[in-house]
Amino acid sequence: MLKIGDFSRLSRVTVKALRYYDEIGLLKPVSVDRFSGYRYYEVGQLPHLNRILVLKNLGLSLEEISRMLNDNLTAEHIRQLLHVKQAEIRQRLEDDQGRLGQVEEWLKQIEKEGIMPEQDVIIKKIDAQLAATLRGIVPTYGDIGQLFNEIYPFLMENKAQIAGPAIAIYHDMEYKEKDVDIEVATPIASQVPGTDRIKVAELPAIEQAACLIHHGAYDTIGESYKALMAWAEANGYQVAGPDREIYLKSYNETQNPAEFITELQLPIAKK
Repeated sequence: MLKIGDFSRLSRVTVKALRYYDEIGLLKPVSVDRFSGYRYYEVGQLPHLNRILVLKNLGLSLEEISRMLNDNLTAEHIRQLLHVKQAEIRQRLEDDQGRLGQVEEWLKQIEKEGIMPEQDVIIKKIDAQLAATLRGIVPTYGDIGQLFNEIYPFLMENKAQIAGPAIAIYHDMEYKEKDVDIEVATPIASQVPGTDRIKVAELPAIEQAACLIHHGAYDTIGESYKALMAWAEANGYQVAGPDREIYLKSYNETQNPAEFITELQLPIAKK
C-alpha cells in the first residue's frame, strides 16, 4: 500500500484533491488508519483515478463523473451525458469564436485609426413583447411620423399604458428611395382591442440581434447602419430578419436632434 503522499507523487494529483475525492466518494482509499486517520492507496487504483482525470479534462463536473463511474449508468445514459457535454463545448467554441472576431475587428480599427472604435456592437436576445403595431407603405423614411401620428391617438383612446420606447421595424431588405415598408410599434402593459388598421399582438422575439447605439440626428443614422453591417460581415454573420430601431430618446424627451439616442437591432445568424 502507498501513503497518500506517495500516491500523490505517483499520480501527479495533489493530496488536497485526493482528500476531496475521498470526501465526496469519488475515490476512496483502500484503508484509513483508525488512530492517525492517515489514508492508504494501492497502485491498482491508478486506472480509476486516470479515468476521473480524463473525464474532468473533457469538461465534466465531479458530480457528473461520480454519476458516470459509481452509479452503474448504462451505456445509453453515458452516451447522452457525453452528447450534452459535446453540445456545451461546441457552444463555448462558437461563443469564443465570436469574441475572437470582435477582438480582431477592434485591433483592425485601432491599427488603422490609432484610436478605440467609437461605436460598440453587442449581441443579445430580444424578448417578445406585447405592442400596438401599425404597418404601412410611406413615401420615404422621413414620413414615418405619419404612422406614429395614427397610432398615438389610438393608445390614448384606449387608455393603453405604454410599457417601453417606440419601435420602428423596416421590412424592406434593402434601402429604398420611395414606397418604404415600415411597421411602427409601441409596447403596452396589457391587452386592448385592435382595429382593422392597428394590431395588438406580441412582437416576436429575436434570438440573436447585433445591437448598436446611435447618438444624434436621424439624418446621420446611415453611418451607424454601415458600421453595424460591416461588423456583421467581418464576424461571419448574415441578416436574418427585418431590422429595428428603438427610440430611446427622441422628440418626446428633447427637441434637440443632437441629443437623440436610438438603438439599432439587426437580427443575425451565422453564415
